[in-house]
Amino acid sequence: MTILSTVNDMRRHAHDVLTSGQTIGFVPTMGALHDGHAGLIRRAAQEHPHVVVSIFVNPTQFGPGEDFDRYPRTFEHDVTLATEAGATAIFAPSVMEMYPLQASTTVSVGGVTDVLEGASRPGHFDGVATIVSKLFLATQATEAYFGQKDLQQTLVVRQLVRDLLFPITITVVPTVREADGLAMSSRNVYLSTEDRAAAPVLYRALREVERLVLEAAVPPSPLNLESALRAIISQEERAHIDYAVVVDADTLRRPDVLSPGDSLAAVVAVRFGSTRLLDNHLFTVPS
Repeated sequence: MTILSTVNDMRRHAHDVLTSGQTIGFVPTMGALHDGHAGLIRRAAQEHPHVVVSIFVNPTQFGPGEDFDRYPRTFEHDVTLATEAGATAIFAPSVMEMYPLQASTTVSVGGVTDVLEGASRPGHFDGVATIVSKLFLATQATEAYFGQKDLQQTLVVRQLVRDLLFPITITVVPTVREADGLAMSSRNVYLSTEDRAAAPVLYRALREVERLVLEAAVPPSPLNLESALRAIISQEERAHIDYAVVVDADTLRRPDVLSPGDSLAAVVAVRFGSTRLLDNHLFTVPS
């Protein structure tokens, strides 16, 4: 395992790999790795001889009062997990390395960032787009792997790559879940025992919305589906809904009506205690 901490070292490593005619798979993370990350790394290792995993808790995507300071940092564990999953290099820069003094450039993606997380967390996706751009430039990766759990982030990254002509392929991998359906997340460690027991209601609610669509003789209205989504989640008194919506899977806008063949996403952000969990489920209106 090669561990790199500077952009120059990362670029030299990438240059050596690419000039030898080989490719680089890249998995960007903020550390606190779990089996969901391992799945991304394994997928990358199946498709590329070299796999770089970045470990960087990015301060610019956290807003005031969010959990930047307490975000779990488990570097030794992360290196072990990444190695066992097939990574060949870790890129773990400092904040100063990625944001030198007097840095004043921010990357902002429009449109898809206006809703959901973008509306709830102003500036969040500017931080995401900026650090992803920096990481793509540093790693010179051939292909980058993201998890579907952060659906809106994957759409932002795809738009970023299209707009700025990054020579990289973006691959989105299905969400990895615990046995009870809870989406794996680094923030799950914050959950109390009671909140952890309550949290699987999210996936039950998401799947129920899909069932309502698949079994309906006539496609239900998006607003009725959202009402059902919220009602199921609200059965758990520990759940506090930020948003629970049914939207177009590509634009994240609520359609006025559903038509056969529409690609939809049921998307939720819900707090259990002080922990805010995201989840989503993709499905298609049957023909």
